[in-house]
Amino acid sequence: MEETPLVRGALVSDQACIVDKNMIHELELKGYGEIENEKLFLKQFETLYLLYTNKLVLKKGKKQIDFDFFMNTCQKTDSEILTKFLIYRDLRNRGYVVKDGFGFGSDFRVYERGHFGEKGAKFLIFGLNEGQQEKMGNLQKKIQEITQMGKEPIIAVIERRGEVIYYKINKMNFYENKARLEESFSL
Repeated sequence: MEETPLVRGALVSDQACIVDKNMIHELELKGYGEIENEKLFLKQFETLYLLYTNKLVLKKGKKQIDFDFFMNTCQKTDSEILTKFLIYRDLRNRGYVVKDGFGFGSDFRVYERGHFGEKGAKFLIFGLNEGQQEKMGNLQKKIQEITQMGKEPIIAVIERRGEVIYYKINKMNFYENKARLEESFSL
């Protein structure tokens, strides 16, 4: 797991806001957050990860916000936040830099190890919970759009135990089977 010094942030409209310039620089180099008006704003899954790993002290006024409180807050506006957090945590623990997805139903852009800031994201990942249904047409459309961008589509499936399993998707053509089953009867 990467070493990040303890970060101090304030909760502003359900987003963690970092104002310390050294911390902003440190976090930005590691692929966290988006800078706006010389402040760094973390996505909810990034905030959850840093709270979970005890790297972030988050306050709203004088009250300290913990992981469970923030998770409950996030779930009110994003029913998929637990899925996103589990995938994000798993990818970060594997050493990847992970950013928010950009459309196509993808949850995350993932950069090859060591290439963040040098190259664009190589993978686009979308998460599914085990047992969740997804229409083949939707899946096919997502995969086609992602591959046309030169990215590799990956499905991350969250098992019931919380383990994440990744499936790399390739385009496959199915041709109509011309062979017919001959029925035979015997008397």
